[in-house]
Amino acid sequence: MKITIVGTGYVGLGLGTLLSQFHEVVALDIDEKKINYINKKISPIEDSGIIHYFKNKSLNLLATKDKKLAYQDSNFIIICTPTNYDVETNEFDTSTVSSSIEDAIKFNPNCPIIIKSTIPVGFTYKLRSFFKKDNIIFSPEFLREGSALEDNIKPSRIIVGDTSQDAKNFSELLIEITDHQLNNIQLLFMKPSEAEAVKLFSNTYLAMRIAYFNELDSYCEINNLDTSKVISGISSDDRIGNYYNNPSFGYGGYCLPKDTQQLLKNYEKVPSKLIQAIVDANTTRKDFIASQILKKTNGTVGIYRLVMKEGSDNIRESAVQGVMKRIKSKGIKIIVYEPRIQDEVFFGSEVFKDLDKFKSNSDLIVANRYSKELEDVLSKVYSRDIFEIN
Repeated sequence: MKITIVGTGYVGLGLGTLLSQFHEVVALDIDEKKINYINKKISPIEDSGIIHYFKNKSLNLLATKDKKLAYQDSNFIIICTPTNYDVETNEFDTSTVSSSIEDAIKFNPNCPIIIKSTIPVGFTYKLRSFFKKDNIIFSPEFLREGSALEDNIKPSRIIVGDTSQDAKNFSELLIEITDHQLNNIQLLFMKPSEAEAVKLFSNTYLAMRIAYFNELDSYCEINNLDTSKVISGISSDDRIGNYYNNPSFGYGGYCLPKDTQQLLKNYEKVPSKLIQAIVDANTTRKDFIASQILKKTNGTVGIYRLVMKEGSDNIRESAVQGVMKRIKSKGIKIIVYEPRIQDEVFFGSEVFKDLDKFKSNSDLIVANRYSKELEDVLSKVYSRDIFEIN
């Protein structure tokens, strides 16, 4: 088959890389640099699985800006464009999804369109009504940054928001790229709005866990308790589980901030307290971390890494940036060490490329995630990374 992937972020590129082992895949993007990288078999994103496949596998994968080339004669069109939460309109910006579908219909009017981008509950039905096209299908992704390809091979579940033959055919594509030694993959078909709700509620639950263990850590830090012992004691209960429990400066990145905000928006006419509390708790955590830093120094604060976590190249809405803005507003000088960015200045703060110079120029080093690179200056490192895992 010919399969079109629209958007080459970690969702689109992870899926497209695996599908291109068995099918012709054309990846459509507007970023010339990413297109050139992909066509040279160089991964434009930090993902060990994608990097390995580009180097070692035979892939029928072409990246292009040419819409006609991408859409025409395709058997499936998969939309993986980013959707951001717009704080001014208080809702998702889904314009890239809508415009991509409009282009797809123009060049290939009968082709099934699968949406992998995160969208509000009810949006698929609105698209079907607007475009008068019933084979627009939502299928949520559940991928971790930095391991998108691996998570496609070993999915926690496969969910397709439709029960049509097109939906079943698409599910077979997703099963085709999994590890066939797995025999317990859940395959669930449901209404589009139910699948949309699964995505938003799943990510909001993960955000809730992060917020919970962060508030636990705040309590322990204030009361001089050993956070690791408290969390280990709690997590030994099988009903709670020993996972997703490592404190941080807050949740951030591509998904959790926007998905929790969008779910909160969907609750406008539904009585609720918890979803708002999760969003508020994340703000409170960053306030608390900033206040703790301010108690420790009035000198130069060095921010060690802006990326979300180890093995990621994503700095978007990383929690440490929220902390950085708070302490900067108090007049504290901030410097940054982040090898992922080329700029010499990041939001008014000098960016150091030399780690040793960064260390020597910092009175206090703030690190959302611990690194062995900091072992020689541990006495001036502030981090709430208790278990040294992402």
